[in-house]
Amino acid sequence: MLINLSELFTLEGKEKTYTPEIEMDIYHGPNGDCEVVSKEPVILRIINLGKRKLELEGKAKLTLKIPCDRCLDLVEVPLEFEIIRTVDLSEKDEPSVEIQSEQPYVSGYNLDVDQLVCDELILNLPMKILCSENCKGICNRCGTNLNHETCDCDTRSLDPRMAVIQDIFKQYKEV
Repeated sequence: MLINLSELFTLEGKEKTYTPEIEMDIYHGPNGDCEVVSKEPVILRIINLGKRKLELEGKAKLTLKIPCDRCLDLVEVPLEFEIIRTVDLSEKDEPSVEIQSEQPYVSGYNLDVDQLVCDELILNLPMKILCSENCKGICNRCGTNLNHETCDCDTRSLDPRMAVIQDIFKQYKEV
């Protein structure tokens, strides 16, 4: 959803509270796409600080389906975070690519709420996502999910110094 910011420039100190809906159904993150399972409207308070500067304060709450880092089963991860940003629109008069890349959620006098939430999600995603604390992961040989079934793969860890001898035995193995 886009919010037009031009109405806030009429008076310094003017503030307005918005409750826009999050329109995205899929979050395109750095580690892949995640489905947005549930979402609540963003509560966003915008304050005119003067000299074409705005302060954004708000809260967002949503739930994403993210694959477990060990077994790749989908896990629902509830996220609730605060948004605190300062937007300087006086810099937008200069055609600088560097400044535009710092605030991709502002285009002209429009604020893209979905893009703002995406930027905040990158900062607020957990480092490691597990389906449970004792997740066994997947077998590194056959790919079986070890939480649901077991496999018959050889799980012995061989001494890497013995790899040359093992290759010799493999060459002379009878067929």
